[in-house]
Amino acid sequence: MSALFRFASARPRDPAVEAWFGHEPMRELARPWFAAMRAAGPDTRELIHDGWPTACVEDAAYAYVSAHAAYVNLGFYFGAELPDPAGLLEGAGKRMRHVKVRWGKPLDEAALNALIAAAHADMRRRLDAD
Repeated sequence: MSALFRFASARPRDPAVEAWFGHEPMRELARPWFAAMRAAGPDTRELIHDGWPTACVEDAAYAYVSAHAAYVNLGFYFGAELPDPAGLLEGAGKRMRHVKVRWGKPLDEAALNALIAAAHADMRRRLDAD
């Protein structure tokens, strides 16, 4: 059995994802990061899973965004295996890790963009090997 989290319903642009963003401030904080996930490669697909916008490489989930009262999470399904020289990733799960983004808090945007690119590339390698 593959360890990949796959969604046959993932599509290039899911209107439900855009509707999720609406105009709520915390969701707006997540918007540019999901846009970076969308732009990570031409094979990127998306959907809403468990209430959150989820980015896939083809049909395999690699990242998501979630909005909470005080922060936004950028989650990575295989985050425990990603290079993270800036130390942005949090969590202690077997595979998943996340980055918390807060209004007004400094954030290493280049490092976060590198994590998104690395997560996409990692999932592409996993799919090619599967």
